[in-house]
Amino acid sequence: MRILLLSAAAAVLAGAPFAASAQSSRLPAGAAHNIVLVHGAFVDQTSWKPVADILSSKGYTVTLVENPLTSLAADADATKRALEKQNGKTVLVGHSWGGVVITQAGGDPKVSALVYVSAFAPDVGESLASLAKSGPATEGTAAIHPDAKGNLYIDPKAFPSAVAADLPLKVAETLASHQLPLSLAAFEAPVDTASWHSKPTFYVVTTKDKVVAPETQKKFAARMKAQTTEIAGSHASLVVHAKEVADVIEKAALPE
Repeated sequence: MRILLLSAAAAVLAGAPFAASAQSSRLPAGAAHNIVLVHGAFVDQTSWKPVADILSSKGYTVTLVENPLTSLAADADATKRALEKQNGKTVLVGHSWGGVVITQAGGDPKVSALVYVSAFAPDVGESLASLAKSGPATEGTAAIHPDAKGNLYIDPKAFPSAVAADLPLKVAETLASHQLPLSLAAFEAPVDTASWHSKPTFYVVTTKDKVVAPETQKKFAARMKAQTTEIAGSHASLVVHAKEVADVIEKAALPE
């Protein structure tokens, strides 16, 4: 899966103007120097690579969390272990399911800001399952089904259109056939803390998203009183619109 996602990133980023430079620029005084990126369901941490490359080239220390996707507790623990290794202020970022994870794990005092990208943002007692039921039905959520073991997948036939309409079709089809499952336990687990109540919060709304409806994303952002940026992209905007996403993360890293 990692190789496949790197291939997807390469297909999108070929010839792009923001390739990593050999020497990083100087970061603003007081900025958070550390960025921790938490991936969503059905993919692995390399879904963040295009954004990570941009931020690394500017001098940020970027960590990609590898979620096991076996439970909310396991994914939150993986994120907490990553945060323990940071030296100083850290921006914690989550995509999709990763928004649930950073909500649970983001209370670490090193976390100076939270960034949600096309992400679910629960309050205490809410789960991914309850949020998915409360919002408008989408092509993506309708295509999520359990396998014989109770793990959740997106129907491969629906995946390209629902998840990655702005990726090349063949790349999206390949990703669809090599998904990483999300456990039903993770899907149904409520958060018992909501770190966005006490942290500066940013939200990237993807207006062509067919997994998390844009109006649902806007409701999450409004409830959190997040600084909001809209991008005209799909649920895969962290790859296709990496520069715009990285710009929001940089904004979150700056001192207030």
